[in-house]
Amino acid sequence: MTTGHPRFVRITHWLTTIATIALVISGIELIISHPRFYWGEVGNVNTTPVFSIPIPSSRATVPTGYGFTLPDQNGWSRSLHFQSAWIVLFAGVAYLVAGARSGHVGRRLVPARQDRNWRALRASIDEHRPGRLSAPPAPGVYNVLQRTAYLGVLFVLFPFVIWTGLAMSPGFTAVVPWSVTSLGGHQSARTLHFVSMIALVLFTIGHVVMIARAGFRRLMRAMISGHTEAMS
Repeated sequence: MTTGHPRFVRITHWLTTIATIALVISGIELIISHPRFYWGEVGNVNTTPVFSIPIPSSRATVPTGYGFTLPDQNGWSRSLHFQSAWIVLFAGVAYLVAGARSGHVGRRLVPARQDRNWRALRASIDEHRPGRLSAPPAPGVYNVLQRTAYLGVLFVLFPFVIWTGLAMSPGFTAVVPWSVTSLGGHQSARTLHFVSMIALVLFTIGHVVMIARAGFRRLMRAMISGHTEAMS
């Protein structure tokens, strides 16, 4: 029996997973209330959107081209969205603090010096093509493609999702005005928040697909119990 992920990795991973699922579900409900996206400070039904989602709205005043509206779930979804966002934020901070103190980030996520080049990254991408996956890796042992992707999600994508989310809050932007002006305005922040969340969802789908290819039960057991084999 071999050990996989440290306890703090497993705890923060599942907290983030559950909270992110709640964010996606509640975010979809929030989008349904106004499935149009704008650029700049102001956007409304009289403003030409940058793009719109071709779905019915939950509000009759929003033009969508459909002759009916969906049930309005804006109340509970907004509350759940805010609460889940705090869980993601605190779990992320806890992961980074514990990861830095234990050396986990530098040891397991930062690519080795010899792998910090495009040739190594291309070779790793080629290994992950359909039908080319070699022997399943040990849990917690990441190749250069995984390390690069995880670093990008941890230090670029997740922080940007949080930033654009906070930039939609008038209370936050009143204290930190540059957080929204640097993005182009409140509506720009909303649009960027949606796009970055789509990128995070696509990463998650790819992550789950690769887990399935490498051994779903074995890797799930490692992320839950910390061991690759069932405890007797």
